[in-house]
Amino acid sequence: MTITQLRTFLTVAETSSFTKAGDILHMTQPAVSRAISSLEADLGVTLLIRDRKNGILLTDIGRRMLIHIRDIMIGIEKLEQEAAAEKGLEIGTIRIGSFPTASAFFLPKIISRIEHRFPQLEIELHEGTINEVKKWLASREIDIGIITEPSFEFETIPLYNDKMIALLREDHPLCHKPIICIQDLNDEPLIICKGGNEIPIIDIFEKTETSMNIKFVVHNTGALLNMIQEGLGVAILSELSLITTPPHIVTRELDPMVRREILLAAPSLTECSLAVQLFIRTAQELFCHKEEP
Repeated sequence: MTITQLRTFLTVAETSSFTKAGDILHMTQPAVSRAISSLEADLGVTLLIRDRKNGILLTDIGRRMLIHIRDIMIGIEKLEQEAAAEKGLEIGTIRIGSFPTASAFFLPKIISRIEHRFPQLEIELHEGTINEVKKWLASREIDIGIITEPSFEFETIPLYNDKMIALLREDHPLCHKPIICIQDLNDEPLIICKGGNEIPIIDIFEKTETSMNIKFVVHNTGALLNMIQEGLGVAILSELSLITTPPHIVTRELDPMVRREILLAAPSLTECSLAVQLFIRTAQELFCHKEEP
């Protein structure tokens, strides 16, 4: 088997199309088909099924092989990066996965600095839920991810402690208090926003033995804010998630202070490519010293 065969299979699997893979790899469709057939012959297994209704499908062994082939291609890219670094060049691709709040706050500054210093590096962005980022890390679709809360599946590095605040409608009885104790929210109707906000909230209610009355669970900040404006409940939200405070909503500090930990995650930090190591160093330079007091 050859690197070309492995790269072709990986591209077909990720695009679900021989034609798209050929365009990306600058190969004709027959050449793509030959590369896949040769790889299957070398391995003695069928990796792909051509289905008229559903297009290109991976077989069970094809899905398992895909993870190993991604690892092989990452290893080859690391070799190429090491050789380039020896010649004073910085090349390679950084595949980053992030949830929307982190994408908006961290990635523009990190990418801008990397592109300014090393314009030859390519950066691929994958945005989704935190669970999707973890799934992409496990399948090696991305090299580095931004997640919340430590995970035993991956190696992590702390990036930022995101303070959480209370949000209330301006006529709520608790608005007269400059700082809201968690116990003040005992049995208050809560609106919870998924996406990494919920875990530290549940933890602090348990630690303070406060009764948690979850009335609504939403998946975006806009819905949460509109519900507060309609008087449907109060919320606790991370500061990074709140770009601006809408009319008729007030924010208050919490006691005890609640934070959610944002981390960089990778399958193995010691085996990261030089390009990924550069991303990690840049992120730390920009954000590790900027945590809220």
